[in-house]
Formats: sequence, structure tokens, C-alpha cells
Amino acid sequence: MLFSSLKKGFLVGLKTTWTLGKIIFPVTLIVALLQYTPVLPWVIKMVSPLMKLLGLSGDAAIPLVLGNFLNLYAAIGAILTLDFSVKEVFILAVMLSFSHNLFIESSVAMKAGVKLWVVLVTRPGLALLSGVVINLVWRGGGETAKYGLIQPSTSPPDGVVEILTEAIQKAGLGIFQLAMIVIPLMVVIQILKDLQWLNKFSKTMSPITKTLGMKENTSTTMAAGLLFGLAYGAGVMIQAVKEDGVSKKDITLAFIFLMACHAVVEDTLIFVPLGIPVLPLFLIRLGVAVVLTLVVGTIWKRSGLVKGKDATYEQQNYDNSL
Repeated sequence: MLFSSLKKGFLVGLKTTWTLGKIIFPVTLIVALLQYTPVLPWVIKMVSPLMKLLGLSGDAAIPLVLGNFLNLYAAIGAILTLDFSVKEVFILAVMLSFSHNLFIESSVAMKAGVKLWVVLVTRPGLALLSGVVINLVWRGGGETAKYGLIQPSTSPPDGVVEILTEAIQKAGLGIFQLAMIVIPLMVVIQILKDLQWLNKFSKTMSPITKTLGMKENTSTTMAAGLLFGLAYGAGVMIQAVKEDGVSKKDITLAFIFLMACHAVVEDTLIFVPLGIPVLPLFLIRLGVAVVLTLVVGTIWKRSGLVKGKDATYEQQNYDNSL
């Protein structure tokens, strides 16, 4: 049985890597090239007036745009090159925790069946709302932020060839990292399924998912997103939609929760070197995720959009999307 589980999990991992790779590679390549064109400076110039509403200086547009176009590491690299107050860095950290790597993570969310408008309303919406609220509520944090462990990135590439080479390397590395996470993860998941351990885990998680308005078969999706994030956890999420019969309602609610609170270990600890309090950052994300999911689930149920048994994704539609 072990060999069969290993084989099936490996093949599922390869298929999932290919499915996500077709999204991640071109998106990463395009965005990596855009940072050396006038596009990013133009976007930064356009959003700079919004910074005052958020209690941020105009330079804060740089890490916000880089974080949403690229990832948290690019945003932190930009923060390290600029002088911000502790309050500004905390606002940036909360906003970027809600909304980052927007192109790739939105693409994989759509692949799992979540509507694009749900992603765009939830993630940037939470980021903007959190920035405004923190700016209005917090009166302290005016001292200059002191950065510690992380150092700014090295000098940028010189010339078209070096830029293109770096972009291809980033895209290729992204696929390699994805495979190194997704394939072993799928093997482990398959072994756990064959041993019936996932059923036990689902039953353990069922009170939590039920409280949030979801069925117990959503627990695997929730765990993957919380631990690995939307991009790397998407493989498990998509597989759960395919094999576990997760309904459209439940996968949407799960992603609403995860869009507010995902990759809780990495996305929280990554801000430690910036000298900001990370426990409030984690609690804000978790609290918002719980409240938002409960509110949306309640509204959804009371509006009559969910009647009888939730319609599940059809296998044929899923296969055709690969």
C-alpha cells in the first residue's frame, strides 16, 4: 500500500505542479520584467496621493506596489532602503499581510474556483481598510523604525540580457520551489488519506469549520492555506475540490478566511527584523479572518443564495480547466 500511495501522490504532485506552473511561470516572468520598465514607477505615482489617507509618506507607495506586484520579500527590501516611523512600518506590514503577490495568488484562487471579484474586493479592500483604521486609532509609533537582520538586496542587473536572465531565473526558481513543496506534500497527503488519518483530522477540525459555516471536508484546504499560503497550498486546495467534493460555497468561504489569514508562520515572522510587534499583526489577521468569514457566511445563508444541498464542482469542468 505504501508504494501505491507514494506513486499516486507523486503523480498527483507532478500534475498539480504542472497545473500551477502554467500560471506561476508566465506571471512571475512578466512581473519581474515590469519592475525594470516605466510601468511600476507610473503605478507608484498614481497611488501616491492615497498614502496621506493611510497615514503614510509618499515613499510608502514603493513597497506597497512591489509587494502586490511581486511578494513580501520585495516589499521588505524596499522598506529597508527607506526611512519610516514604527507606525508606518506596522501599517505597511498589516496592509501587505492582507494583500501581496496579488497576481499569482489571485490566479491560483481562481483556479480553485473562487471568483476574481471576491479576491479583488477582499484582499485590497482589507488592506486599505486596515491602513485607514490603524492610522486613525493608533496615536503612537512616531519614532523612527530600526531595522535589524535583513539587509537590502544587491545592485540591480545591468542591460537587457541580464534583466531577462534574472526574470527567467526567478520564474524558474518559483516553479522549482513549488515542486519541492507540492510534490512531497501531495505524497504525504495521499499516505494520510490511505491511512484514513485525514478523516480523523477532518472530524477534529469539523467544529471549527462548522462554526465558520463550512463542512468538515474543507479542513484540508484550510490547513494547507494556513501553513503554506495561497500559492503553495493551492495544490492541496485544488485537489480537495476535486476529490473531497468541496462545495462552491465552502471553497469561497475558505478562501475568504485564507485571504485574510494565510501562511501564518512565514508571513508573520518575516516582519520580525523590521522591529515591529508581530503578535498584534497575527491577531489582527486572525481576528479579521474569523469575523469576515462569519459575516459573509451568515449573509450568504440568510440571503437565500444557499438552498438545499450545495452544488459541487463537476469533475468534467475541473479536468477541462487543467
